Amino acid sequence: MTVSKMAQNLIGSEIIKVAGEVNSMIARGEQICNLTIGDFDPSIYPIPQELKEGITKAYNEGHTNYPPANGVAVLRNAVTEFTEAKLGLKYPENDILVAGGSRPLIYATYLALVDPGDKVVFPTPSWNNNHYCHLSGATPVMVETSPGNNFMPTAADVAPHLKGATLLALCSPLNPTGTMFSKKDLQEICDLVVEENKSRTENEKPLYILYDQIYWMLTFGNAEHFDPVNLRPELREYVVYIDGISKSFAATGVRVGYAYGPALVMDKMKAILGHVGAWAPKAEQIATADYLKQPAQVNTYMTGLKQKIQASLDVLYNGFKALKNEGFAVDAIAPMGAIYLSVKIDLAGKTTPDGNTLQTSKDITYFILSEAKLAVVPFSAFGSDAALNWFRLSVGGASLDDIKNSLGRLRVALAKLQ
Repeated sequence: MTVSKMAQNLIGSEIIKVAGEVNSMIARGEQICNLTIGDFDPSIYPIPQELKEGITKAYNEGHTNYPPANGVAVLRNAVTEFTEAKLGLKYPENDILVAGGSRPLIYATYLALVDPGDKVVFPTPSWNNNHYCHLSGATPVMVETSPGNNFMPTAADVAPHLKGATLLALCSPLNPTGTMFSKKDLQEICDLVVEENKSRTENEKPLYILYDQIYWMLTFGNAEHFDPVNLRPELREYVVYIDGISKSFAATGVRVGYAYGPALVMDKMKAILGHVGAWAPKAEQIATADYLKQPAQVNTYMTGLKQKIQASLDVLYNGFKALKNEGFAVDAIAPMGAIYLSVKIDLAGKTTPDGNTLQTSKDITYFILSEAKLAVVPFSAFGSDAALNWFRLSVGGASLDDIKNSLGRLRVALAKLQ
């Protein structure tokens, strides 16, 4: 008996593979600084107290039945008000779609817009677009980016690939890099999409933008978040926004995501998810709606959360810069947003104490894990070439002390190489 071609050729998550090895080492009693998973340790980053109490209250009030397929009305209304107040994006309640986190919404966007064989353009590294292309039968067009532009795509990068494409998948702040679009770069990309759509006939599908901004509330320093519709309002009918509370409120397990965009597209996405049943739990929706309408509490929580995340990111960044100054083949890009740091660990060609030569980013990943007890994820897990020795370090699951201690172990490990 055989399975479908899609299932047969499905590639597993490299992040989960690394995490599995980490968990095995922890089970053996080893102390690992785990910077692999884009998640939060609740003992370090608890969800807002008001949200926690609201969830319990909603369950006690009996909100345990099916929610509406597009989300409870009070939440869609709260999202409308919150998004307009915070981002200046005004979408009516009926154009809001709620789901169990952002993943079902991204997948529904693909299924609603992309036919098998359609071109989907996305930068590498980026999270999971290669897998969503496989699941939907799309033809992936992977656009390589560079550290010189913080691994964010430019108009020049994407311009050669937009003719005939159905979807341009973008994310800012970007998973896995923790970097963001500049206003100029995003404006120029938006202008390309505007011009491409003007060139298409009525019988052609337009070019849409999937804009994943799930990390938009987590920005640091002078970094500023930009989005397509605010920059180019004429794109309103061609942009699907992916958003939610998973990252901004350290609420990954609460599973409340939401999308907004053109009414026709949102209606089709609603129908798709209605068949899949990928709803956010009703009690969590009720509680999220209540919490979004408490701006003072949201601001207070976000201030504390961002300070803690930035402290960890800064320690890592400064630590890698110090190692670079000592002559080690490492580097890092200053953190701008999300919970990630982009780090270069260029050990290809180095020989380990047991005589093995490191060649690929995978080799480096497991050397660092074995010798420094530091778990990281190579950009190859996000569509980049295995020879690109850049890595994602995610700080949500590790304490500040664990991160500080890991840098000392990393220095010792690097010094062993020849």
